[in-house]
Parts: sequence; C-alpha cells; structure tokens
Amino acid sequence: MQFAIEVAGEANPLSVQTLYQTLSAASSTNPQQIKSGAQQLQNWEKQPGYYSSLQSIFVDVSLPVEVRHLCIIQLKNGIDKYWRKTATNSIQKTEKDQIRSRCIESGIKEPNPRLALQNAVMVAKIVRYEYPLDWPDAISSIVSSLRLVSRSSGNPLELTRALLILLEVIKELSTARIQRTRASLQAAALEVLQVLGKIYHDKAQDWMTFLSQRNDGEAPVVSVEQSLLALRVLRRILVAGWDFPNRSSEFQDTWNLLNNHFRDILAHVSNPTHTFGGDVRHMLEKHLRQIAKLHVNVAKDHPTGFALLHSSIPLLSAYWSLISRFGESFGSQAAGNTSEMNGHVREGEGQIMPLVEFLSLKGLQLVRACLKMVFNPAQTFRYQKDEDKVDKTRSRDLIKGDFLTETFAQTAMQTLITQFFVFTPRDIQEWEDQPEEWEQKEAGDEDVAEFAIRPCAEKVFLDLMLNYKMQLIHPLVSVFGQVASSATKDVFLKNSVYAAIGLAAPVLSDRIDFNPFLRETLKSEVQIQQPGYNVLRRRIAIVLGQWLPVKTGLDRELVYQIFQHLLNKDDSWNDLVVRITAGRQLKEIILPFEFNNETFKPYSATILNRLMALIDEVELSETKFALLSTLSVLIQSLDEQISPFADEIIAFLPPLWDQAGKEFLTKQSILGILSTLMSALQGDSQKYHHLVIPLIDSSVNVQSDTYDQLVEDALGLWEASLQRAPSAAVSQLVPLASRLFPMLEGGSDVLPTALGIVETYVYLAPHEMLQSTGTLLPPLTNLLKGARREVTGSVLSIVELLMRSASEVGGNEALTALTLQLLSAQFLQTIVVGLHGAYESHQTTGPHRSKTWLDILVETDYLSLLSRLALSSPDLLLSALDAAMPEQRQGETIDWILSEWFRHFDNISHPEKKKLNSLALTALLQTNQPWVLIHLQDLMTVWTEVILEFYNDEGATTDCLMYSNPDALKDDHKTAEEERQRKLIFADPVHRLDLKTFICEHLQQAIDTAGGNAAFQAQWVVNVDQEVLQEFGRLGVM
Repeated sequence: MQFAIEVAGEANPLSVQTLYQTLSAASSTNPQQIKSGAQQLQNWEKQPGYYSSLQSIFVDVSLPVEVRHLCIIQLKNGIDKYWRKTATNSIQKTEKDQIRSRCIESGIKEPNPRLALQNAVMVAKIVRYEYPLDWPDAISSIVSSLRLVSRSSGNPLELTRALLILLEVIKELSTARIQRTRASLQAAALEVLQVLGKIYHDKAQDWMTFLSQRNDGEAPVVSVEQSLLALRVLRRILVAGWDFPNRSSEFQDTWNLLNNHFRDILAHVSNPTHTFGGDVRHMLEKHLRQIAKLHVNVAKDHPTGFALLHSSIPLLSAYWSLISRFGESFGSQAAGNTSEMNGHVREGEGQIMPLVEFLSLKGLQLVRACLKMVFNPAQTFRYQKDEDKVDKTRSRDLIKGDFLTETFAQTAMQTLITQFFVFTPRDIQEWEDQPEEWEQKEAGDEDVAEFAIRPCAEKVFLDLMLNYKMQLIHPLVSVFGQVASSATKDVFLKNSVYAAIGLAAPVLSDRIDFNPFLRETLKSEVQIQQPGYNVLRRRIAIVLGQWLPVKTGLDRELVYQIFQHLLNKDDSWNDLVVRITAGRQLKEIILPFEFNNETFKPYSATILNRLMALIDEVELSETKFALLSTLSVLIQSLDEQISPFADEIIAFLPPLWDQAGKEFLTKQSILGILSTLMSALQGDSQKYHHLVIPLIDSSVNVQSDTYDQLVEDALGLWEASLQRAPSAAVSQLVPLASRLFPMLEGGSDVLPTALGIVETYVYLAPHEMLQSTGTLLPPLTNLLKGARREVTGSVLSIVELLMRSASEVGGNEALTALTLQLLSAQFLQTIVVGLHGAYESHQTTGPHRSKTWLDILVETDYLSLLSRLALSSPDLLLSALDAAMPEQRQGETIDWILSEWFRHFDNISHPEKKKLNSLALTALLQTNQPWVLIHLQDLMTVWTEVILEFYNDEGATTDCLMYSNPDALKDDHKTAEEERQRKLIFADPVHRLDLKTFICEHLQQAIDTAGGNAAFQAQWVVNVDQEVLQEFGRLGVM
C-alpha cells in the first residue's frame, strides 16, 4: 500500500500507528516519500514518547526488517543527541526507564543479526551515559541474562545475542575516561569473568574435543562462533578490569587457559593433516588473532603486571621463535630477485594478513612494549604504593635479565635487517601495479607500524639501537662497511642495510664518515641503470633525508645533484615510486639550518620544474598533499630568491585547483603555497592579486560548501596578502573586507585570525575602514560583551587603532564621527557600564561586596580608549560620557570615572599605555573644572611616578618613549604592513610628546587660568599633602 505524507510535520500527531506509516514511507524506494517521511521523523524527534514508540515498533519482529532497521537507527542516533540530562529537549526519565527495560531482552531475542548488532550498540550507548549512577545494575543485568541463556538448552541464538550485547557494552565502557566509570567496571569485572570464562571454556571444549578426536562428522560451528564471541569480550574485560593482573588468581587462571588454547589451536591450524571446513579454520584463526591481541594489549596497558605473570617469559620466547621462523621464509622471498622484478604472485585484493605474519607482527609489538617497559616506562601521576614500586623494579629486571639480554639484542638486530627489511614479491608487484598506493602505504604515519610487519620491524630496530648502542654500533658499522663496497651487487641486501643505516642515523652520526660514502658509493649507485636499482635509488633518497638533518658538514651540493637526478622522469629507472620518494624527502633536505640559498641556486630551477611536473602527474590526494608540502617548504626556504620562478608556480596552481574538485587536502595545500609565496614576494605579490583574491573570496564565503574545509588556510593567505600589499593595492583588496563581518558574529575557531585581518585592513585602508564602521562596530560590540580575554583585547586594539587612524587622517572631525558611531553601536556604553561596575565594586567590602566581571588588563584597555578621546579633545570625551550614561547628571559620570581611573593607575604595567593614560589625565586640566582640579594630589602622584619611570637616565632631556627621528626604525626588509605600523607609531602622541613638557605646559595653563600662582596655591595646592608636594617638587617640573 502506498503511503504519502501530505500535511506538515507539526500537524501530524504522534502515535505508534502514524509513526509506523511514516517509517514505512521513509524506508520505501519512492524519493518523495523518503523525503517527506524523513522530514516528519525530524519534526517528531523532540516530542515526548517518540523514542519509546520507535522501540515499540522495533521489538515487534513480525514487522518488515527495513522498517525495524530504520527504527533502531533513529533510536540509536536519538540517544546520542537527547539522552544526556543537559541536552536540549532531552528524553524524559519515564521514557528512558521504558527504553531501558526492553533493550536487553529484545536484543537477546532478535533474530536478525544486523538489527541485533545495532540494538547492542544502542544498549552500549545507554550504559555509557547511565552507568553506574543512574543504572547501577546495568552490567549485572546483562550478566544475569547471559547466565540464564547459557544454562538454557533452547535457542542457541539467544546466547550469541547476549554475548554481543555484553561485547558492545564492555567496548564502550573500556574507552571511558571518567575514573568513576572505570572503577565501577573493574568492580564488576570479576563477576563478568566468572560467567564469561565458563561459557568460553565450555564452548571451546566442545570444538577442541572434536578437533582432537578428528571426527569426520560436522564441526560444531555454533560453539566455535560463540567461543570466539566470548573471547572477544574476555580480551576487553581482562585489559580494562584489572590494574594489576599479576595479583589476581582469576586473571591468571584465565590467562593460562588462553595461552594453552593458543598453543593447541596453533598446532591444529598448522598441521597439514588436519582438514576441516574453511569457515571453521577461519574462526579458529580468529581465536588466535584475538589471543595475540590480548597479549599485546596487556603488555602495553599493564606492562608491570604482564612481566610478572608466570608465563610471560616463555610466551615472549615462543613469540620470538615464531618470528625467527617466519623471518626465514619472509626474507627468502626476495632471494633470487636481485636481477629482475617480475614474475611474482600477488595476493588477491581484500585478503587479510596471513595468520603467521599477523602473529609475528604481534610478537614484534610485544618486543616493542617490553623495550618501552624497561627503558622508557610511562610516567604516572597516580599514587604508587611501595608494593607497586617494588613490582615495577622487579618487572624491569625480569624482562631485561631473562629476555632483553645483550645477546638477544644482537641476534634481533641481525634478524630484523636480514629477514624483515627485505622487499617481498608482494611489495615488488604492488610497486609495479599500484606505485602511488604502495608508496603512500610505505610513507604512512606512525600508526603504520601497528598494521604492517616491516614498519614495525623498523621501529623495533630503532628502539634496540637507541637502548643498546654500545653493543650494536660496532657490528652494524662492520656490516655496513662490507655491504657499502661497490663489489656487493645484491641490491636487496644493500637496501636492507642502507635502511638500517638510515634509521640509526641519530646514533651513528658520530661513528660513520658519511661524506666518503656519499661521494664514492651513493653518487655512482644512483646512476646505475640495471634491474632492481630503482629499489636502491628510492632507498638512497630516504637515507639522505634521514642523515642531513643530523649530520653537519655533508656535501650538500652533491646531495642536490642527486635529488635533481632522482626527479628526472626521462631516466626510465626513476619510476614513479622513486620520484615521489625523492619529492617527499626533498623537504628533509631543505629544512635543516645549514640550507644555503646560494648553494642551492644552480639546481633550483630544474628541481622546481620537475617537482611541479611530478605534482601534476600523481593522482592520490595524499601524495599531492605531501609533494605540495615540499613545494611550500622550498618556496619558504628560497624566500626572495623565489621571484624568478613565481610566474611558473602561479601558472601551475589554477589547473591543479580545478582538478582537485572536492579533494580539500590539495586545495588547502595550494592556499598554503600561495600564502608562502605572497610572503616571499613582498611588494611584488600585488601582480598576482587577480588570482589570489577570487580564491580567497570563494573560500571565506560563509555560504560556500567549502567554507569549513578551506576557511583557515584561506585566512592565512588573505593575511599574508594584506601584510605585503602596497598602498596602491587598496582598491583591489578593500571589496573583500565585507567577507570578514559574518565571521565576527560568533565565537568560531577562526575569530582571532579574522580580528587580526580587520586590524591589518585598518593599517592598509584607514579611510575605507572608517567608512565601514557602521557595519563593523556592532559585531565588535557583541564580542566585547561576552568574549574571552584574548578576543576582547583584539577588539579593543582594533577600536583604538581606528581612533588613532581617525585622528591621523581627519583630525578631531573624523574622531568625532567615529565616536558617534561607537555610541550608535553601544560600544562606548558597554565600556562605561563595565567601568561603573568596577567602580561600584571598589566602593564596597566584605562578603556582600559588589563583584565586577572586569579584570585588570581589560580595564586598562578600556581606560586607554577613553585616553585617546581625552588626549584628542577633553570636550569630546565629556560629551561621549554624558551620552553613554544619559540617566546620570551632567558631569556626574566623569567624577566617578576619575576616581576609578586614579585608583586603577597603579595597575597599568604596559609602558606605552601608562604614558598614554598619564597624558590623558593631564589633558583634562584644559577644562579647568573643579572635578579635575580636586584630584590635583592624585595627578601629582601620577606625574611623580611616570617621570621617575620614563626619565630613568640621569640628565635625560626627553622621556624614553619619545621618538625624535622618524627614520630611526626604518628597515628595508620590513613588510609593507610593518612600514605602515612604523609611520603610525611616529604619529602617535605617546611617541611624539615629551611627558615633562606636556605636564609643565598644562599645569602652567591651569595656574594662569586660576589667576596666578598664589591663587592656584590657595585654591587647589592647599589640599595636597606636603609629602606628595615635596616629592613632585624635587622633579623640577615647575
């Protein structure tokens, strides 16, 4: 039956029937019904009863699977959004109780495996939120259900479903960071282990008996599946449930049982005479993989406990024996392939790692965990008892003495280099068939060692070299000397030894004279054109990238020649893998502090062109990103010398941008390169604005689909372009400024950068920015009211800069116009209200004291803005204050502001702000009003303090902040913005006016206005303390 929703969501009342009809529509194949149904569900999701109704439909197994699947997905997503008590429109407690009461039982009886998994995930999410406070018996309820179904001889599927629920719950809780949750899980761990351990033991016994008797009948597949599921839960509860596994007999019993099973299962699957179905073999191998993961998890998370378990040393030895045996076949796969790279069989797509290789990988990870335990143990802030400290020492001594011996280190180094650093036929085949994918996999991040055996072997080798230097350096250098000779033709052996030398570069930098090796061996080997030498060319690029950052005095010119050669596509042995590797490693060659532009200059054009051609050739976005990163570093290192190549780079980037489509990594890299290029070109960057401005405009448009992905990098490019732009570029860049205003509306991550760009615009185009204050000031006012300190400081800095610019470009008239805009936007009102709150707070004491949100630094910035107005025109300040506080009597506002201003003056630590405030307070004497003259003692105290501070040199004729020579700070290497800042600094009264002279002139004016010295003394000086008067008199101002 077709069902269409034709009424608005709000008009459709929620009931189980209407919900079912809507779900049927939303899960249909009709696009219109899907759209209207989804909209209706979205309208209902905030209504009480919606999620319990979803569950009511889900638990009815007679309904269509598609409808029920949509139910559980909606329910699971709703728990993420609305289960928390603090969430808006959160699910009510009664509805939560109803959902909780049915979720476990319905999950156990669910026949569909896909729906059972979604329900188990939903239960886990609920438990994560509710356990232990609101659902303290969550785990015990699941365990009770598990115990019940395990004893039942009815439907075996119920046991599988109960195990699945417990698995998802333990997975969720074991990742919790809240200590209360972890402690509660550990408290329940023993109960879980007892029930789960018995289930695992019983089910494993079923199929192990079958295997040992070699019955010809059908294998107990259900028992194998259930024991595997139980084992997956066991692995997680054993790791999360105990901090000291060596102190728990229950843990040790389970650990020993699993180790015995590990041995027995491995013997079964390794025995070629044992034949059983592929599915059973696959599940048995999964048992081995789970137990191996358990070994590594315990060793990493509880290293001390792992070491002190009785079977740990034999277990480690067994793993190393397995690794050594596997290494013999792994390493021999490359034998006989030194002369040709074809004819190897490749594993089929999608195949998982072979079992023995997986177990060997886990064994290597165990060795790494032991090395970390002994030589670099994790530090903890948790209180350690004496017993803990003793156990930690015992465990290190045990592992180091019985496993990580010097003999082991030497044997392990040899095994790793000769057997695990080699390339397998699979590597060679992938190199040829999928060069980019293989190179990207090899160049992966730190996590690659968790999933691939050769990268993990390299990590183990480096750990051994760092911790057994004295024992390993000599044999490694000896082998290197033998292999490095030109007589050795075994390319794959050389590749392995060179890999070891590269990895150990930090250790060997003082033990190997690398220059002769570079000049006599690498220089010739990189030019050999024989089968297999492309492998060595790739390795040489990597080794040079590893050695140059740690070894000084290398022949860099020869290194540049080698990389120039390796990037040459015309040489057929420089295949794509070789050239991509060289492109990646070039960044490591350029970054070290010894890089010299002049030495690199002869090779720069060729290397740049070949690098850009390579970027254009590769297809993977990750590879493009890496090579673009190299290009960015190269541009940054060449700095101004990049100018001759700027046209080529600029011409190269637009097609790359178009090709990128939705590959944002590439576009982010392009924006970063342009930013670096603009910085290097300085004033010459203007001629590329026709390309840069449209990219910025499209990337910072808040309505754009790419805004979230590109805005940060686009802002960096925007800022770099503005800072280097000459004044002549104003007309090109100003229209772009309108994109900034929406970014100032909220507290986004890019807000600090956006505010910095606003400030840059004020320096570049003061006229235009002053004309835009009607749009700019309202969002700045909103930021001033509720932003954090850094944002508030940036906002006040922008407004102060606008004031300085207004005074510079238009005098008092422009400043008056700006003041009116500040009042219109409620900006000045916000400042005055904040200062009034601080004033009232300082007038009260005791427990009921009035509190202020204004901190010292923000108050200093507030008063500095008022200082700009006062210094320009005291009358303008008075008018602005009266307009900002119309409810107060005329003149009342300035009275309390002066009291707060003088009180706060001692808290002003910034020298320029201190001088600015002292100049402003002095300028108020021009009004000759009693409200300022009554503070003559405060003024003299301020004058005494600032004069003593700013005339610190005996005999100084001007204060130390006064700049008399406008060219004193001129620097040809400064950016255009820094030059604009320099000019504005010299126009600032803080640096133009001499403090003593300013005070003397204004004080003399006040004396003259009062009728002379005697009248001034009698009317105002008489109120000044003699001590203050004497201190001021000693300065000789008057």
